[in-house]
Amino acid sequence: MAIISAFRALRPAKDLASRVASLPYDVLNSDEARVLADKNPYSFLHITKAEIDLPEGTDIHSEKVYHKAADNLFIFRDHKILIRDDEPAYYIYELTMAGRKQTGLVCVSAVSDYENQIIKKHELTRPEKELDRINHIRITGAQTGNVFLAHKSNIDLSRLISSWKNLHEPVYDFIAEDGIGHRVWVVNETQTITAITTIFENQIPCTYIADGHHRAASAAKVKKALGPDAGPDAGYFLTTLFPADELRIMDYNRVVRDLNGMDTNSFLEKLNKNFRVEKINAAWSPDRLHNFGMYLEGSWYRLEAKENSFPDDPIGILDVSILQENILAPLLDIRDPRTDNRVDFVGGIRGLSELEKRVDNGLMKVAFSLYPVSMDQLFDIADSGQIMPPKSTWFEPKLRDGLLTHLIR
Repeated sequence: MAIISAFRALRPAKDLASRVASLPYDVLNSDEARVLADKNPYSFLHITKAEIDLPEGTDIHSEKVYHKAADNLFIFRDHKILIRDDEPAYYIYELTMAGRKQTGLVCVSAVSDYENQIIKKHELTRPEKELDRINHIRITGAQTGNVFLAHKSNIDLSRLISSWKNLHEPVYDFIAEDGIGHRVWVVNETQTITAITTIFENQIPCTYIADGHHRAASAAKVKKALGPDAGPDAGYFLTTLFPADELRIMDYNRVVRDLNGMDTNSFLEKLNKNFRVEKINAAWSPDRLHNFGMYLEGSWYRLEAKENSFPDDPIGILDVSILQENILAPLLDIRDPRTDNRVDFVGGIRGLSELEKRVDNGLMKVAFSLYPVSMDQLFDIADSGQIMPPKSTWFEPKLRDGLLTHLIR
């Protein structure tokens, strides 16, 4: 069963929450972070993207960046921008996007659950991305990035959380500049804390990483590296757990730099082996499985995978797998999309216009829009111990960094 715990969060002073809260570090590049944090000394980006406070061109993985993050974290605490709770608590985090709400429980989850497959994974991680978070955690002494976990819906937990929300005022309540609403409640009554912990101990056998594989892996490796010097807090990592029935997975699309030496006509001809190809008049996002949109030389196409062109197994039937095995690898020679710099990934929240822009500006040659993976597919693959292709899922809305931080020392 899942082991979770209340913790003493480091969090913003109430009147500063909206200014501290920032987009996750891994959805922004340095230039974007610098613009967002400009004229906002309270932005948590000064901690998660500390290169913005160093000369432009600084290597974002250099030791000086992590030490700058640690210095900024100290300043935020010293100036009471961030204040640590006196007693352990759970936290309820509600996000509202376009009128749709989802509510998660912020807690710390046991590293041992991650190591023992109680926290289930569906993606491989990249060593360089792990090392970045390892260094950030190790030098700052803080887990600033939240791991987004899903669990199968539980009526007792949902009722308890709904009751707390109805009977208490949120400590934070604001709408961010992107229109996403954020509300946070502090659950600090011993009886309720015990009840939540017991539900997980007795009724929720496992949780699933929806977003944050690198953050989870890094927390586990930091604990191992600390060895006997690891305090009890290092045995847990920062997580927010959402019931599956409240989550929405968006498409995660692909753009490719070139056609592997082919001209357009040759490429379209080769596609006919495994796809029905139809030129269409407007941008198109697939409305069902095994269909793909493709943008090439100013035109959109609809691709439909032919019967028997892909294996009937939990991985093979994924549209990201069909695209990889029938187009990216055999036609475009992209064998490992995790490491090949000829392919890039575009979250569905950016819209089809982003795909068109990347191709029209000449940086990319062709773009593909995909139908989203379902929560049931994610659970089935994780339960079977298999691994999805990289960048298979995109979740929105995103949790904000800085509202709740877990200190490991």
